[in-house]
Amino acid sequence: MKMIVGLGNPGQKYSRTKHNVGFMTVDRMAAAHNVTFSHSQFEANYATYFENGEKVYLVKPQTFMNESGRAVKPLMTYYQIQMDELMIVYDDMDLVPGRLRLREHGSAGGHNGIKSLISFLRTADFNRVRIGTGHPEKRSVVDWVLSPFSAEAQPLVDQSIDTAIDALEDWTKGADFMQVMNQYNRKG
Repeated sequence: MKMIVGLGNPGQKYSRTKHNVGFMTVDRMAAAHNVTFSHSQFEANYATYFENGEKVYLVKPQTFMNESGRAVKPLMTYYQIQMDELMIVYDDMDLVPGRLRLREHGSAGGHNGIKSLISFLRTADFNRVRIGTGHPEKRSVVDWVLSPFSAEAQPLVDQSIDTAIDALEDWTKGADFMQVMNQYNRKG
């Protein structure tokens, strides 16, 4: 099994904000596999499909970003998802729009959704896809992450989401995450 968790905030108010690139990514994956987020359990909405006979869960926690771990941990426990079967997709201010980075583990780097996951999972050793949003331009961090992308940045972010999906598809089809990481981190 594989579980891909897109981090974000629930509700239309947040749907196009920088903090919701994780939701945007799993939404596009769901559309590509013609599935919907019709399941709701443990404070999360999720969709499922099969890839090479293996079930793939696309998850959107409904707890708001800062409590993401509260939704993810019970889902993992219930469906017996192992740490190496988990992938987290989220926004990263340290990367410019259009850039992405895959990692096997690491600190939260100030990201409250990742802090919550580390707290609930009791480890920082989980796979991640970080999608660049850039740093605030003379604005508070909260205002920045809860605002939409500029007209100039949106196409770059869309391109990085597409690249992230390519990487996630390779991973769900059985490619080793280290190989996927090396391939896609070189692309930019």
